[in-house]
Amino acid sequence: MITLGEYNTLNILEKTEDGFILNDIDDEKVFCSEQITPENSEIGTSIEVFVYHDNDGKKVATFKKPKIQLYQFALLQVVALTKVGAFLNWGLDKDLLVPFGEQKDEMAEGKWYVVYLDIDEATNRLFASSYIEKQLQNINITIEAGEEVDLLVYQQTDLGYVVIINNEHKGLVYENEVFTTINIGDQLKGYVKKVREDNHIDISIQPIGYRKFNDANSNLILTALSKNDGLLPLTDKSSPEEIYSTLGMSKKAFKKAIGFLYKNRAITLEESGVRLLK
Repeated sequence: MITLGEYNTLNILEKTEDGFILNDIDDEKVFCSEQITPENSEIGTSIEVFVYHDNDGKKVATFKKPKIQLYQFALLQVVALTKVGAFLNWGLDKDLLVPFGEQKDEMAEGKWYVVYLDIDEATNRLFASSYIEKQLQNINITIEAGEEVDLLVYQQTDLGYVVIINNEHKGLVYENEVFTTINIGDQLKGYVKKVREDNHIDISIQPIGYRKFNDANSNLILTALSKNDGLLPLTDKSSPEEIYSTLGMSKKAFKKAIGFLYKNRAITLEESGVRLLK
């Protein structure tokens, strides 16, 4: 069966004047109006497409990359308000509906919201919801301390930043452990610090196992390293402007922090830049 809201691998069944008819192994058919490159347009060729409903409620295929997929979360912008709800830009020709009943707070045109893509089983229609927490569960925890995880920041509180972990759990990054700029909607790599007895999950955006240095610039560099696969392409020969645009600190502060981290065996210095030691 061709699945809405997801990528499907389909076969080219027929070429028409307006596009291509595709089908799956069950011979369910869907139309794609977009051009297919000549080398991939032979009848019987398998191609990967995203499937959603057009304005007439029919399944259509597209090569365009949506900003969100079924049962996932993303930060999207409201582009229109109507009598049925708010419409979001998700990168496709037809905008994505958030019905009034799925708006945790009344949405405003032009503003951005973290939403979840779901499907109405009764109507088989895709819709978005800003009721994020009802889609998360911390009962059956599938992660453990020290594990690297995928994060999406969706709320800021007095304690810090509430994050979606691996598209499934809710966690918290504490404000006093953040040494870089974080925004709602940011997608980050993080590390599980602790799973508490009440199943609350503490998250760090710095690799677990590296000591927390008192110097804020040192922690900022460690955070930048963790986000860049352990390599930061900056050296003592980098220009002050390059260092500031990357880290938001002066060259003098950078060199002092690098020296401190090197002395404490947290990093190694290479010709290509600073590398995090494991």
